[in-house]
Amino acid sequence: MMGLGSGQRCFMIVLMCSALAACSSDSGRTTGSLFNPQEIPLETYEPQQIFERGEFELTRNRPSDAAFYFAEIERLYPYSDWARRALIMQAFSYHQDQDYPNSRSAAQRFIDFYPDDDDAAYAQYLLALSYYDQIDEVGRDQGLTFQALQALRETIERYPDSEYARSAILKFDLAFDHLAGKEMEIGRYYLRREHYTAAINRFRVVVEDFQTTSHTPEALHRLVEAYLSLGLTDEAKTAGAILGYNYQSTIWYEDSFALLTGQGLRPEASGDGWLRQLYRQTVRGEWL
Repeated sequence: MMGLGSGQRCFMIVLMCSALAACSSDSGRTTGSLFNPQEIPLETYEPQQIFERGEFELTRNRPSDAAFYFAEIERLYPYSDWARRALIMQAFSYHQDQDYPNSRSAAQRFIDFYPDDDDAAYAQYLLALSYYDQIDEVGRDQGLTFQALQALRETIERYPDSEYARSAILKFDLAFDHLAGKEMEIGRYYLRREHYTAAINRFRVVVEDFQTTSHTPEALHRLVEAYLSLGLTDEAKTAGAILGYNYQSTIWYEDSFALLTGQGLRPEASGDGWLRQLYRQTVRGEWL
């Protein structure tokens, strides 16, 4: 069971629960009735029995209880193969319960103790998810996003052939886009309040550091707006030129073109600022 992916593992748990239910109808005795830790100390049970109880709790959608039983195996039988199996399931159960710190802790212990195990890739992926699954709003603290990116990168680089690498790549791109979205949110805030220099600094970060994200076309357009507001026409024209070269079919270029031509200007590389250097690099391929 331990070489299976998380989806396969959960499917096997459901099958096991069905088998236990069938046993109950035949013999009148279920795992729940045989296993009564409230009356008999856990120490008297074999690790497999405790493990099966943890799986049973998962099928009942009680991940917190499941995590407790898997953790007890680690405590009572720390050097057994069941402890290894229970540790990864403990990380999974905590994650299902949205107890991300404990999920992360269990996943990290698994990686530290069993770095060559088949489930090490899954443990690393769970660790990354413990950060990633908390990134649900652009306005939240970006520290979680940076930590998610780092953990996802480790999943991709350490386990490139695992079944989790592809999902990690997709989530990495989304988290990266999320960071750019935060910069855009702050930049638009400054722009609305006519703090043009502060806005430009935010949009510049997006254009230079997050240029592969979906926010780059808007960032270039906002630069056109901000520079025109400051009367810096060379920078505005150059931002428009980069926008036209890379994103001519977007509404952002249409809006920038209208702004520029409305002032008798055209999108073209002008001046000698940072955007002109970016134009030489991205449009003309002149990197030196």
